[in-house]
Amino acid sequence: MVCIEAASPYNFKGQEQRGAGEMNTKERMRLDVKWATRQRLHYIEVMAWYTGVVTRSDVARAFGLSDPAATKDLKLYNDLAPGNLVYNHSVFGFVPGSGFGAIFADLSPAAVLPVIAANLAVASGPYGAELIYGLPTAALPLPARLPSQHTLAQITRAIHSGRKLRVAYRSLSDRDSQNERMLEPHSLVNTGIRWHIRAYNEETCDFRDFVLSRIVEAECLDTPAESNQQYDDDWVESVSLKLAPHRGLDAQKRESLLLDYGANGDIIEVDVRRALLGYVLQRLNVDTTPDHTMNPNAYQLMLLNRDEIEQFAAWAFY
Repeated sequence: MVCIEAASPYNFKGQEQRGAGEMNTKERMRLDVKWATRQRLHYIEVMAWYTGVVTRSDVARAFGLSDPAATKDLKLYNDLAPGNLVYNHSVFGFVPGSGFGAIFADLSPAAVLPVIAANLAVASGPYGAELIYGLPTAALPLPARLPSQHTLAQITRAIHSGRKLRVAYRSLSDRDSQNERMLEPHSLVNTGIRWHIRAYNEETCDFRDFVLSRIVEAECLDTPAESNQQYDDDWVESVSLKLAPHRGLDAQKRESLLLDYGANGDIIEVDVRRALLGYVLQRLNVDTTPDHTMNPNAYQLMLLNRDEIEQFAAWAFY
């Protein structure tokens, strides 16, 4: 499989050159597509853009379709968006054409990454602002820490195809903030505050985390990666965090916290990949000091097995 060079997902230049009559016909056809079919066309677009290829098997697996039904959806997509996808015999699937333009999907990273994280084919619906469950909800208005969709597409294509990724990265360390790196990424990670990739760094010969929003340029290369997550010990191996309500809280508050976290007994246990330990400690506001001296109202949990896990996430300890 090769990494296909990314094109702008909103390039409608080729479409503008078509006749007005053809455009009107195509537009009417798109508007007439039923919602269930539109979901599958949405998936085809996202899959093609962010992995570099979409196949009949992809569509069939995502929606539980037969191969002939998936073939029909791909044909319909090509009828409605001619030139957007091009069949590539080397990967046995359709790849984005040079004039690829998003017709059915919002390809912004903010829209796509939650869908990928939830392992959903699509996440949008035809309901608009209507609450289909009748239950109002809200989410924290956190700053969007995301790269451009062109950059993200290069990253996700490298992960999907097992290829090397050349990036320009703005590090917070004292080194050159835009030093070029050669990475071999294997996974996307959402910490709840930001997204990063877990990747082998050829320069340091180890696996590290690279924040997506600090990757200012990325290029998926044709060179196969020599490593993957199986070689990343901190990704493969897990440890158990042993937490307890902070000793600075009164007995009633400690009991409430044990109920809050569904604890069995007096200890809250969380199994975590070693590579994610520090982020879990930060997200839960855990007091990691040796003597548990932090403000219990701000750090309601304290770590009980510091000696066991500090070696895997020293940066998260006080």
